[in-house]
Amino acid sequence: MSDDLATRSGLPEPYRYLLADLPRDRWHGDEIAAMARFWLEMHSGFRREGARMDTLIDQWRSGTLALPDLHRQLIPTLQGFLQHLDGHHNIETHHYFPTMRQVEPRIGSGIDLLDRDHAVIHGHLESLFQAGLAFHQSVSTNAQTVADAAARLGDALDAAGPALDRHLEDEEDIVVPLITRHAQVFRG
Repeated sequence: MSDDLATRSGLPEPYRYLLADLPRDRWHGDEIAAMARFWLEMHSGFRREGARMDTLIDQWRSGTLALPDLHRQLIPTLQGFLQHLDGHHNIETHHYFPTMRQVEPRIGSGIDLLDRDHAVIHGHLESLFQAGLAFHQSVSTNAQTVADAAARLGDALDAAGPALDRHLEDEEDIVVPLITRHAQVFRG
């Protein structure tokens, strides 16, 4: 299985040993640490925001949502999504991941994988930002290119979604069991 975010279909086997100790079917209630539950809630929020943006684009593409309504609803959601995800990744990369390397040295290369994912996702976030800005500017100036700008934003969302979904799932497969295993270090 490839480590490349664009082509992998799941967390590579060498990084799954923590998940073997605490499989997803046990991720409920007190089975997992409070910080792990918080992490899952954050990821759930990113998934909800992504789904909301996808729904809006789909409605516009199908003709059931007008461009001004798409703009009014999508741009604030996109702004919040970009800010939350960028902030979340910064905290992970600069705070949590170094701690995880210390308490569970064996997973260091798995953390490297997640950091590489962050770099790829940052590229998608930049594309989303630029496409969102172009869409907003075209609406603000009543440009003839509003529909083209909306289409480019939709394409950027289509490109970012699978990478983000894969990353969130793979990160959870490392982080939730790791935080639970070392709960005393990760008290929220």
